[in-house]
Amino acid sequence: MQDTISRKRIWGWMFFDWAQQPYATLGLTFVFAPYFATVAAGWYMAQGFEDQAARASAQGLWSSAQTMAGLVIAISAPVLGAWADTSGRKMPWIYGFTTLAVVMASMLWILMPDGGGLIFALTAFWIGFIASESAFNLNNALLPSLGTPQQIGRISGTATAFGYWGGVASLFIVLLFFAENDSGKTLIGLAPAFGLDPEWREGTRFTGPFIALWFGLFMIPYFIWNREPRVPKNPDATVGLMLKDLKRSIVNISRRRSCASFLVSSMFYRDALTALYSYGGIYATLVLDWSIIQIGVFGIIAAIAAAVISWLGGIADERVGPKPVIRWCIWSLIVVCTIIVGMSRDHLFMIPLPPGSAVPDVVFFICGAVIGGAGGALYSASRSLMVRHTDPARPAEAFGLFALTGKATAFLAPALITVSTLWTQSNQLGFLPVIFLFLLGLALLVWVKPEGDTP
Repeated sequence: MQDTISRKRIWGWMFFDWAQQPYATLGLTFVFAPYFATVAAGWYMAQGFEDQAARASAQGLWSSAQTMAGLVIAISAPVLGAWADTSGRKMPWIYGFTTLAVVMASMLWILMPDGGGLIFALTAFWIGFIASESAFNLNNALLPSLGTPQQIGRISGTATAFGYWGGVASLFIVLLFFAENDSGKTLIGLAPAFGLDPEWREGTRFTGPFIALWFGLFMIPYFIWNREPRVPKNPDATVGLMLKDLKRSIVNISRRRSCASFLVSSMFYRDALTALYSYGGIYATLVLDWSIIQIGVFGIIAAIAAAVISWLGGIADERVGPKPVIRWCIWSLIVVCTIIVGMSRDHLFMIPLPPGSAVPDVVFFICGAVIGGAGGALYSASRSLMVRHTDPARPAEAFGLFALTGKATAFLAPALITVSTLWTQSNQLGFLPVIFLFLLGLALLVWVKPEGDTP
């Protein structure tokens, strides 16, 4: 009976990945972000900007908002995690943040093709993203209670894969029945469902309400099956006690070489990975001139690769540990970034391509599969390695610090991309800083113990 309850709780926990994934897949990467980039570039051109300057400004607007959102998450995550551990309650916070994310996602409908609602939609998206990530960080803190350190890698990998399958399913639905191309038809030649008006891009704009419905619906099994372990209520829980515990934890971690090195390493390579996720669809829109439908197919390929490779990465994690998996993933992503910097619509590493060549499209589809697969496995293995460095008595605080280091320099990649893009006036060269961040993260892994240094 207990074994059945444990399996159900694990599945309940994994449903968070399934429920939340469309916020990233449909919102951050493959549908809303490219649509936003197109609308923003058009709006800047209407203000008198030249085409290239308008595209660069659109990317800069998005990256600036991402920078601010990253800073908010970085500052709030460790404090929120420390309070959750001190008070002994995480689930009420997850309820609240999930509700806020659902409400904000539903408001993305307001972004009109002519630029109406541009700043409102941008603000709503990133507020929802902050709420979604805050809930995700607290959910990660439940991972150590689901199995032994040896089992955690497979559980984390399976959950990540399950989440990506959710992304694939949601992306299929949106592409087949809602998101329209320039001719007003979906991927299979249908008009957008429910009589949505393609002239006003209502099929694409429905992505926001769709994310909200998906998130809310599939959090139901999460809350039913994933009951928070009962712990005695701490009558002494105060903000002062929480800050004292947090300060003590930070001091202790700074003295643990492996843990400190891992947190700083992951700070750089996860920042670079987030940049890849955030700008993949925008790059395809502004550099390769892809339509929403093409980007959606790209997303399906990337998400399927992520689901399969994340699952395989979980198996590899269980057999050889998370550190070798992390190294392999980072090297794969460095290769992809190099290709992105060296490719455009008319050349590949300074080799001219004939007009209309399909080479950039094929190459970028392959890059998408690598980004999805290596990125999914990288996060899953990082989550597993964090468990090996976590104090069992304060998991939310540990994962709050994990989130802090994941977001502490979240402003860095978008800011560097913004500066590099505006300075070079090139969307491709704007990606150069991402390569350096991956290399820096890889170098710092040298001091990380494969089995961690749990106190």
